[in-house]
Amino acid sequence: MNTASRDALPPVGEFIALVAMLSSLTALSIDAMLPALGVIGRELGVVHANDPQLVLSALFLGLGCGQILFGPLSDATGRKPPMFVGLGVFALGSLLAMLASDFHHMLLGRFLQGLGASAPRVLSMALVRDCFSGREMARIVSFTMSVFILVPMLAPSLGQGILLLTNWRGIFTLFLVLALIVAVWLWLRMPETLAAENRKPFRLQAFVQSAREVLTNTTAMRYTLTAGLIFGAFVGYLASVQQVLQIQYGLGERFPLVFAVLALGLGTASFLNGRLVMRYGMHLLARRGLLVFTLLSGLFWVVAWRTHGQPPLEILLTYLLLAFFAVGMLFGNLNALAMEPLGHVAGVGSAIVGSGSTLLSVPLGTYIGQSYDGTVLPIITGFFVLGTLAMALVFSQRPHN
Repeated sequence: MNTASRDALPPVGEFIALVAMLSSLTALSIDAMLPALGVIGRELGVVHANDPQLVLSALFLGLGCGQILFGPLSDATGRKPPMFVGLGVFALGSLLAMLASDFHHMLLGRFLQGLGASAPRVLSMALVRDCFSGREMARIVSFTMSVFILVPMLAPSLGQGILLLTNWRGIFTLFLVLALIVAVWLWLRMPETLAAENRKPFRLQAFVQSAREVLTNTTAMRYTLTAGLIFGAFVGYLASVQQVLQIQYGLGERFPLVFAVLALGLGTASFLNGRLVMRYGMHLLARRGLLVFTLLSGLFWVVAWRTHGQPPLEILLTYLLLAFFAVGMLFGNLNALAMEPLGHVAGVGSAIVGSGSTLLSVPLGTYIGQSYDGTVLPIITGFFVLGTLAMALVFSQRPHN
């Protein structure tokens, strides 16, 4: 136990549930929207068929901008004040999107959702670090991540179910209600976990100095760029997957089920990585994951090209499962490798690494998504090109573990 009184905390089960809800808000606001993108585009009168993808891009842009704000702010004020600000901004964005009468207001609402969601995304793990350490912390994080992995699997089905009962505005109503519930829950049941004596007053000069150290650290920046490239490929997939599976392959209402199976591959790899990294190290797993992801994408590009961008669904899903298993080995390792040399400026370092990789991923993923032409070729090309660039960055770095 670090800074919060053990007696003041809720029971461990409730603590895990609250942290899981906070950390899952981002994934829910991304994946629950996927079945509704086409309907939103039609009702709000988008000009181009690929424009509804921007509903996702706007949220990722907000996430990238917000991460660099809330982390350092929480070190100065405590965890709860910026968490409440973030949840309030998320609720405001949900309300604006729910009431949107045109696409521009929808995108503004989604940007605000992302900006607000960046607070619980960054600070939920800070709550755990404040309250637990060692094996106890590992146990809490493990249980929390198990819930977190389930959310991308279940969220599209939840969104599809709401569409069957009402309309797409009901999904944003759910986001608004969840934000209010978790804010009240946090207020009533969770004490402030960062004691006043452990807070660090925000000083612009110190922040700039720490930021300069992070930005001039070649190892940290190399892996931040690599994480941004891989996340950019994943954002491109998320932007296009509804059109590919629901329309191009005609899955319709079966889309959430197939999406859940693909998300299971990613989640399983993330879970296994936690065990494998202790034996093989981050560098080896990151290199092997990149190699598998890129080579698979190159080989499948040939298959996609020979089938004019319309490979059999079974072959496409097999490729995506294997590719996402490799990606699941990358996300945690690349971020850990970026943070490895930044222990003395961990707060600012985490903010810059998270924000930088996300902001890089947005234009890359948006470009891949906007290139969708009724075939899978733009997605697979994006995977292969970004994987090749990521390999060039990682394999030019001499491993240390």
